Amino acid sequence: MRYKCVIVDDEKLARGLIQTHLSQLDDFELVASCGSAIEASKILQEETVDLLFLDIEMPVLKGTDFFKNLVYKPKVIFTTAYRDYAVEGFELNAVDYIVKPITFQRFFNAIEKFRTLQRNSKTVSVTEAITTQKDAFIYIRKERKQVKVYLDAILYVESLKDYIKIHLGAENHVTKSSISAFEEKLDNRFIRIHRSYIINKDKITAYTKNDVEIGTIEIPIGDNYRNNLMKLLP
Repeated sequence: MRYKCVIVDDEKLARGLIQTHLSQLDDFELVASCGSAIEASKILQEETVDLLFLDIEMPVLKGTDFFKNLVYKPKVIFTTAYRDYAVEGFELNAVDYIVKPITFQRFFNAIEKFRTLQRNSKTVSVTEAITTQKDAFIYIRKERKQVKVYLDAILYVESLKDYIKIHLGAENHVTKSSISAFEEKLDNRFIRIHRSYIINKDKITAYTKNDVEIGTIEIPIGDNYRNNLMKLLP
C-alpha cells in the first residue's frame, strides 16, 4: 500500500529536505508540496491524504490552527524549528513532533510510528468487522412470536413456496416469506445457489460443479447460479 502525503512549510529548503527523505521510501507518495496552509487547504479538498508533514510557525495561518479546523484530519507529523509547541502538537494527536533540522534517522523514526499506527488501526478494524459479523442477527416471525436468529448460526435457507425453512443444524425455523425477500435481510456471507436455496458460504465443507455440501447435506447448484458461485469459491 502507498500512503499519500502532503508537505506544508513556508520554507522551500525545509520542504525540499522532507521531499528528499520521502523519495527513499517506496510506500509513500508525495501528492503536493505547499508553501502555506491556504495552499494545502485547496489540495485537501481535492485529494484524500494519509499523512501531513506540517510546519507550525507560518505566515497568515499557523499549522496547529490550520489542523484544528480541518473536518477530515489526516495523520500529522509536525515539523518546526521551535520546541515550544510540542505539548500543543501532541494534544492534537500528532504522530510525532520533529524539531528542525530534520535528519533522515529522526524522519524515519517518525515514519515508523506512523506505520505502526496504520497496522494497529487495520487490526482493530478487522477484529471489529469479525465481531460485528458474528453477533449479527435478525428476527423472524414464528408462532406469533418474533424469534431472534443469529446469522452466523444459519447453515442454509430453503424455499417452501410461500414459506422458507431456516436450517440451523440442531433446530430449524419455518416462517412465511419468499426466499427473495429473505435474501435481502442477509449479509454478504450468504449466496443464492439455486432458486430454492441460499447458503452460508462459511459453512461449506465441500463442493462440485453440481452441488455444495454442508456437513452431510448436499444442496444442488442451479444452472443460472453456477458461474457466480464458482467465482466466489477457491
